[in-house]
Amino acid sequence: MQPSIHVLTLGVADLERSLAFYRALGFDSEGIIGTEFPGGTAAMFDLRGGLVLALYGRKDLERDANATFDAPGRGEFSIGHIVGSRDEVDAVLAAAQAAGATLTEEPYDRPWGIYSGYFRDPDGHLWEVIWSPRQSGRERDRSPEDD
Repeated sequence: MQPSIHVLTLGVADLERSLAFYRALGFDSEGIIGTEFPGGTAAMFDLRGGLVLALYGRKDLERDANATFDAPGRGEFSIGHIVGSRDEVDAVLAAAQAAGATLTEEPYDRPWGIYSGYFRDPDGHLWEVIWSPRQSGRERDRSPEDD
């Protein structure tokens, strides 16, 4: 079996606010789904390579997973978003900030050869926006099905 990740689910405090935030960053979604079910509502974004970003109300996610979360949005991981240029890093960070994100680190050239900066979305999820001169757009956008 080849391990892979297909869905990344983020628990959010306000689903409508988070949907608007990610749409402002250019993520496309049909909107909030599941209103007819008792388990909670969600919003889904289809990303390149077959990955789905799902937003789920934090309380609904706790109930669905039978888990309790610590302080919201302070996980020990970041989500990397690779873009095609240094200018695009700056543009995505500016768009995120305009949409309500908090910049945690201005972009700069990292010693290992990338240019990146960080922001927290309105729920505190940490994102790194990255440009690497070693990675072309085609390589970035490839999915396993392309092989």
